[in-house]
Amino acid sequence: MLAVWSVPSWGDDETRDMPEQVSPPAIAPKETPVASVEAARMAAVRRYDILDTPPDGAYDRVAALAARLFEVPVATVTIVDEDRIWFKATHGLEGVTEIGRDPGLCASAVLTDDVTVIPDTLLDPVACSNPLVAGPMGVRFYAAAPIITADGHRLGTVNVLDTRSREISEADSATLADLAAVVRDQLELRLSALHVVRAEQEKRQAEEEARRRAERDKAAIAAFASTLQRTLVPPALPAVPGLELACHYQTASPQQVGGDFYDVFPVDGGRWAFFLGDVCGKGAEAASVTSLTRYTLRAAALVDADPTAALKALNSALLLDAAVGTRFCTAIFGLLDPAQDGGFTVTLATGGHPPAYHLSPTERGGVLVEAVRAKGGMLVGAFAEAAFASRTLHLAPGQGLLLYTDGLTEARTADGRMLDDTGLTDFLTQRPAPISAGGLIDDTVALLETLPDSERDDVALLALSVPTPDAAPSGITTTAHSAAAPTADTPVGQENRRP
Repeated sequence: MLAVWSVPSWGDDETRDMPEQVSPPAIAPKETPVASVEAARMAAVRRYDILDTPPDGAYDRVAALAARLFEVPVATVTIVDEDRIWFKATHGLEGVTEIGRDPGLCASAVLTDDVTVIPDTLLDPVACSNPLVAGPMGVRFYAAAPIITADGHRLGTVNVLDTRSREISEADSATLADLAAVVRDQLELRLSALHVVRAEQEKRQAEEEARRRAERDKAAIAAFASTLQRTLVPPALPAVPGLELACHYQTASPQQVGGDFYDVFPVDGGRWAFFLGDVCGKGAEAASVTSLTRYTLRAAALVDADPTAALKALNSALLLDAAVGTRFCTAIFGLLDPAQDGGFTVTLATGGHPPAYHLSPTERGGVLVEAVRAKGGMLVGAFAEAAFASRTLHLAPGQGLLLYTDGLTEARTADGRMLDDTGLTDFLTQRPAPISAGGLIDDTVALLETLPDSERDDVALLALSVPTPDAAPSGITTTAHSAAAPTADTPVGQENRRP
């Protein structure tokens, strides 16, 4: 790029315009640089990132000081680019930002480590024809010291120009070289500051990228856990004629797959099976056991609907599967057989699981709460000769049955004590009669929400109730507060009822 520029005429107050295209004197260099040397020099220029930067007082002061020390009208600080001479600072030369490189005084001076001095440009066979000399500016004296980096690359020059010929001493040459060294030191300070700023920017960018990556990973893990959890528990309970069902599922952490499980499904002759349990541990390993447990119990019930036989089949499956390792589970398995009075005969088998609670209205309007415990009932998948026990009860209209995992009874109250069986029994005794599965789940979830969240375990709840004749039509299914599989349309905690 070539600039149109004008300079004052030394000797009067008038100004003389420079030619539109300024061509510095063509001084033959002492040696032609090898292409690789010039490439290395340009790499150094790029490293300092000084080209096309805004004016800087430090470099302006060097140009002004050079003009004052040498008593010349023009002094400049230049950087020699591939095809131009770029002015970082000028004194006595207003409006100039760059000129063409070839041929040029600075382009020639940058080829040597020594100070270049031309006492009388008219006597120099090459410089005398340069437009700066032969043109309106009338330069008669030129001296330049190269700006040399610590590793020997010449970036540009510090120049002094005069309209009269003159001689300078070796001390003057040394002074000019010192000024070039001052510019070099300023460039080094600037480069060090750039390194600090860039390192800080890179650090912030790395931290920001790490934060975004962590957020993406967290979201991906949560989505994976939620998707996996949906394969382990039913997204909705089936409609069972004459029965109301409700459930709740909440993992302790959205980033982990819980080990709790439940299901309700038909078997034969109008009968329905249900189960609820808890696999030891969390995460992908527990999820694999949970999946095996759920499908084994379903398959076993289709062969033999007896709850004890289903738990025995699960016990064998867990012990035979090497991938399960030492993991075991607790489970409660039930069979619903419709009774002629509109209720159900319920057979419950337990395998090391907390008792279910049978809730019955009393004649005085209260609720009788009975823990349904079967004698015996060992952990499932822990021992080859594990024994399982069952018990039968009648679920009449107005009555309900609550199954839960130990995340409920082990939840701690505000004073740090566990809710335990006593606290749960007291809570259930205060439920209104007749019992509704949906209301029972709603009240229990509300209780959990009043308790501190610290060290909260997974919680799975399954409630069954038989509506009274004056209640809503039979076959009501309620899926409440399922946090295992939230959707965009149904927020966690929203109920879905369908007749």
